[in-house]
Amino acid sequence: MKYSKIVKIVLLVLMVISVAIGVWGFVADFNDASVNGLLRWAYVMVVLGIGIAVILGLAIAVINNPKSLIKMLIFLVGCAVIVGVAYFLASGDPLVGYIGAQPSEGTLKMTDTILNLAYITCGAAILAIIAGACLEACRNRK
Repeated sequence: MKYSKIVKIVLLVLMVISVAIGVWGFVADFNDASVNGLLRWAYVMVVLGIGIAVILGLAIAVINNPKSLIKMLIFLVGCAVIVGVAYFLASGDPLVGYIGAQPSEGTLKMTDTILNLAYITCGAAILAIIAGACLEACRNRK
């Protein structure tokens, strides 16, 4: 069996499972069990996507150019440093004005970390747009 057929079959199976879980959530009127199932499946899909991207990227890099492995490792370490910075900047303070039961300190810390990562990536995207426009203007000036 060709590689492309295997990929198509795996994608079809994942899509069928996703649709089935979505229909289950709709039929169950999105109760706690179905929402938890949907969220867990989303986590599985995200982890699979990231894992496959890293593993395939690593395999292709090693096959095509073994020296690019060093660049990839530097990039992964850089990502880990950014996540670490976002984690250490996260306050984890209790929610103000929240009437229900307060989430745990760990949940608050992780939520703040994700918010910090969103701020960092948004700022990086804006800087990349501005830098790209400036570089393009400088290159076209000649």
